[in-house]
Amino acid sequence: MTGRAWGVLLVLCGAIFLEGIDVAMLNVALPAIREDLDLSTGTLQWVMSAYVLGYGGFMLLGGRAADLFGRRRMFVLWLVVFLLFSGLGGLATEGWMLITARFVTGVAAAFMTPAGLSIITTGFPEGPQRNKALLVYAGTAAGGFSIGLVVGGLLSAVDWRWVFFAPVILSFGILLAALALIPAPPRPDRTGKGVDLAGAVTVTAGILLLVLGVERATHASAGWTVGTIGAALLLFLAFVLIERASSSPLVRLGIFRSGALVRANMSGLLFAAGFFGFQFIAVLYLQELRGWSSLQTSFALIVIGVDAVLSPLLTPKLVARFGHARVIFGGLLVASLSYALFLPIAADWTYAAMFPGLLLLGVSFSLVYGPLTITATDGIAEEEQGVAGGLLYTSFQFGAALGLSAVAAVNIAATDGSSPSALLDGYRAALVVPLVAALVAAAVSAFGLRTRRATTPGSGTSADAGGVEQPAGVGA
Repeated sequence: MTGRAWGVLLVLCGAIFLEGIDVAMLNVALPAIREDLDLSTGTLQWVMSAYVLGYGGFMLLGGRAADLFGRRRMFVLWLVVFLLFSGLGGLATEGWMLITARFVTGVAAAFMTPAGLSIITTGFPEGPQRNKALLVYAGTAAGGFSIGLVVGGLLSAVDWRWVFFAPVILSFGILLAALALIPAPPRPDRTGKGVDLAGAVTVTAGILLLVLGVERATHASAGWTVGTIGAALLLFLAFVLIERASSSPLVRLGIFRSGALVRANMSGLLFAAGFFGFQFIAVLYLQELRGWSSLQTSFALIVIGVDAVLSPLLTPKLVARFGHARVIFGGLLVASLSYALFLPIAADWTYAAMFPGLLLLGVSFSLVYGPLTITATDGIAEEEQGVAGGLLYTSFQFGAALGLSAVAAVNIAATDGSSPSALLDGYRAALVVPLVAALVAAAVSAFGLRTRRATTPGSGTSADAGGVEQPAGVGA
């Protein structure tokens, strides 16, 4: 790669680092926010879910906008919006103000992230160079998360509002670097193409209603829950019909003929559901039941950040040896084991008892996240790279929102009182959700383990189900 290409990659890695550190810092600061703004568990969950709903709900539109209006333009514009509303979140004095700011920040990330990912996938040729760039990108996201855990604890110890102000400073630096280093490409040809606003509205509303129905299932009537989820499913059906009839669909439905893409998105959704749901419960357990400070919690969870080291160093070697599909499947099995180790959680657990599960969770992230990113974009036409990236990140964020909603609902339903034993019962019940999500994700990914042996004429290679090119006859 040239020096300019490395510079562009570093800028884009800075943006995904920003997204990772932003989420991690907020996760650690949740108990302090709850105490200062007097928020219920359900409202506190929406502080997290508002971001992932905006992120996941508008991601498809963001990916399409990057393809239509220019990847650099969308990246820079929405980075500015991210910067502004992150700062506004730090000024919130009511729960609704913070939730609104987080939602708009998520929308900004929904346009910024697929634009950044598609700059990588269109700027590096498909194969080893692109894979290396994407694994570095994934490792940086992991690094942002692990560093965010510590920084979030430090900032929360001073004032939780700095969790929102710190990303403003980082965003400004990334913005200046992006303007200087990312080249302005020719204006995209939009002849005969448009933005499918009807599709964007229906899919976003469907996601919102589905998560709302899950979150309120334990404290709303059965009729209300069924009605809400039913309305969400009708909106998803409407979305499919709109896409089929549209001359410029938000998502060309033919893209789903790629089995690897479908498996990557389904696995990503379930993996994110378990990963984010587990963190939500782990933070509540450590701070509200055990009485640990935000800083102690940060250092306890930082071991998950081992993926920042493993993603660029170990994962590429495993992918080269076994293929994407096998590495993803192995990572999901490791995640399942991690969550299973936490099921017997007790009120007097030592950190030594928690450590193996937390370490395995970090290992699983390194094995799953980067290979899923590669698999979901391999073989996709350049003009649809933004949409492919948008689909994957929609799955991640949709899964995160559902996971957060599900664990919050189970936790509330299983907690009978405020005694330590009652809280522990709630945490134990909620921890089953991540385990189930990881096991189902592993079952889905298992369908990609069989290597396709159809040889491309004249190439001497065959593509494995995970998207890796191997010499013909290798695999299985």
